[in-house]
Amino acid sequence: MAEFTRDAPALDDILSVSKVRQDFPILQRKIGKSPLVYLDNGASTQKPRAVLDAVQRFYSEDYANIHRGVHTLSQRATQRYDAARETVAGYIHAPATEEVIFVRGATEAINLVASTYGREAVGSGDNILLTAMEHHANIVPWQLLAQEKGAEIRVLPVDDRGVLELDALDSLLDERTRVFAFTHVSNALGTVNPVEKLIAAAHRRGVPVLVDAAQSVQHLGIDVTALDCDFLVFSGHKCYGPTGIGVLYGKRERLSEMPPYQGGGDMIEHVRWEGTTFKDIPERFEAGTPNIAGAIGLAAAMRYLEELGRERIARYEANLVDYANETLSGVEGFRMVGTAPDKASIISFLLKEIHPHDVATFLDAEGIAVRTGHHCAEPLMRRLGITGTTRASLSFYNTREEIDLLAAALGKIVRFFG
Repeated sequence: MAEFTRDAPALDDILSVSKVRQDFPILQRKIGKSPLVYLDNGASTQKPRAVLDAVQRFYSEDYANIHRGVHTLSQRATQRYDAARETVAGYIHAPATEEVIFVRGATEAINLVASTYGREAVGSGDNILLTAMEHHANIVPWQLLAQEKGAEIRVLPVDDRGVLELDALDSLLDERTRVFAFTHVSNALGTVNPVEKLIAAAHRRGVPVLVDAAQSVQHLGIDVTALDCDFLVFSGHKCYGPTGIGVLYGKRERLSEMPPYQGGGDMIEHVRWEGTTFKDIPERFEAGTPNIAGAIGLAAAMRYLEELGRERIARYEANLVDYANETLSGVEGFRMVGTAPDKASIISFLLKEIHPHDVATFLDAEGIAVRTGHHCAEPLMRRLGITGTTRASLSFYNTREEIDLLAAALGKIVRFFG
């Protein structure tokens, strides 16, 4: 995994953000009388014109169902869908295109693995290892599986900073651990976990690993070959692509052993009343008509990010986060939640004793969009002794000027509440 330095105060020397912002039509709009300041990128990112145009062009010029027709439109749609898979495989450095499965999002990808690999691998008395900072999407599917199988959920704890307590790992991983599923970047705190160490520790025990990359694939370079993860999942809408599309990467040897997740068209070889035979991967896991436009839009998003340069994006965002941390720490009553030394573009905070929902409501009146609540990480919030936070999550299209507007608005809120 590449390391990116925080340097160069002249951020526009890293990335021409004023030009980049022109690629995102929604950033030109206003909320009330205020310009939109979109700081909810951890929930979903905005879409560049390249993605909007790719989806529009598909629907207006090439739309048809795929893999089922010999006519021109079907052939063109099939080619574009298959090319999208190749683009995604290249983006994450998957060794083989067929190791990329299109799903609705990271949530469905985790459910797919839990319902297929998990259902066959996990039995009574076995255990599944998670971490204390997981999103509900990487908790509930495993809980359902554990309840069904009579298995145990184990949890790798975090300290008060929001850093995993790695010393506990050896005692939690044992001969009955059947899978270790963990997030690469915490959606609630921004903590960047040491994925290489976690994967290596699991593999030393022969335990397969699932990496939730929903908050990292858009910020950090992902190389599934170098990581040697067994499974990796992410959602398209969080990395500048459309909603309703996501990716499950799996090693061929893992996927090939897994039974179908759903039954239907396009995942079969032959159907007889006596029984059905199934296609190989990836079609085995893509029953029915897929989100063709979503896959095409996701591929367009990844090409866009590649053209901007992922290292440049990472350097810019790292500098912007440093500026935000310094600027916001000067606001009266500002308390950062999650102080890991290695963090991505997420700033989770409390403001004096003011309820996060009130903070967000006031910010919205200033045109500033943030997220509040437990961020689908209730166990983590309870561990930290709070019910929720306000979360500002940054993108490469955000600016220092927008951070200044956020700081000024928070100051107004503090003064309003006295």
